[in-house]
Amino acid sequence: MAKPDPVIIVGAGPVGLCLALALAQQEVAAVLIEAMSDENFLDQVPRAGSNHPTTLEFFDRIGLYEKMEPRGLIAPKFQYWDRKDNALIAEFDHALLKDDTRFPYVLQCERIKIIEEALKMVKAHPLIAVRMATEFTGFEQTADAVLAHVKNAAGETEIVRGSYLVSAEGARSIARKDLDVEFEGFTYPERTINIEVAYDFRQHGYTERNYISDPDEYSNLFHWKGPPDRWRIHFPTNIDDDENELKRPEALQNRLKKFLGLDRDFEICGCNLYTVHQRVARKFRSGRVVLAGDAAHVNSPIGGMGLNSGVHDAFNLADKLARILHGTADDAELDRYERQRRHVAVKHTQAQTIRNKRMLEERDPAVRKRNHDELRRQAEDPVLARKFLLRTALFESLREAEQIA
Repeated sequence: MAKPDPVIIVGAGPVGLCLALALAQQEVAAVLIEAMSDENFLDQVPRAGSNHPTTLEFFDRIGLYEKMEPRGLIAPKFQYWDRKDNALIAEFDHALLKDDTRFPYVLQCERIKIIEEALKMVKAHPLIAVRMATEFTGFEQTADAVLAHVKNAAGETEIVRGSYLVSAEGARSIARKDLDVEFEGFTYPERTINIEVAYDFRQHGYTERNYISDPDEYSNLFHWKGPPDRWRIHFPTNIDDDENELKRPEALQNRLKKFLGLDRDFEICGCNLYTVHQRVARKFRSGRVVLAGDAAHVNSPIGGMGLNSGVHDAFNLADKLARILHGTADDAELDRYERQRRHVAVKHTQAQTIRNKRMLEERDPAVRKRNHDELRRQAEDPVLARKFLLRTALFESLREAEQIA
């Protein structure tokens, strides 16, 4: 039997890198195409990195977890706060999941550290060919192959042949656009400003992960390992606000001073501004081309579900592609991938992240009170708290997806 062509993976983010490693672990070759070069790969804007227990289990499966743990912070607890009253609403402890997982905690380890470690592993694996500084420009499909059109570092055009092509390119996926797959959903009429500050918020009672309710200016606050240790805090801004004004040092200082009620200057390490989308592709596959991660679904970062659900896509897809290429299943497996992971994107990731944002920004005092009372009720009851954690840590979504034929 002829050796199958490798799987072409476009994008060396967490999804593409994990997919390549999970395929190689099952003796399936891959070609990984990444537009950034070795020289600028780590010059990326800081982004999410709250890694849920379910995701840590997947990372452990490919040997990535042991690389990440020393670079991150183990965070068993997270809190909900009422900013208006400066009061703790509820605290949840992943220790309640000790019988469900080897990792009863979230690992705070930023995306940039994850891809740095994963890329080293990918480059060292004999079954994975890495094409850095290579721009993916389009593709053709035949009955038995995909032909990816790329431009290499020298500016020359090439064709890379593969058995399947997986777009892990992010929200601006070229493959999704070329397939004319609708990206259904909406964009929030605001932007979020993210400020990184070297200041220990624990002295004010906060834990490593915090969700802060406020009808005027809700926020999220997370701790990241240094040096120096940093805290990342997010605030909503008006869509029409001037970007330069928002990022002005005095404006950033004033936001932090107002948040903490302190009249002092803070050591600000950086900031960035981004728009939040809630979108899901109408289809996750067409023939031999498959969408995964942000190419297939994007959402609000509240709850840390974007990176995590994308990594879950990668492992679900790796198992199915391996069975197909080893001849133990046909490519109807990819239709099942679409049914399972699209269900999760719509019914879990999108629904939960929309609900999270709505709860934090709720303006009606009566609804706010009901929301806060319900959080307290769940946190104080171990049975309800465990059920809450199984949902927020994505165990529920994985188990539900597995039941979809």
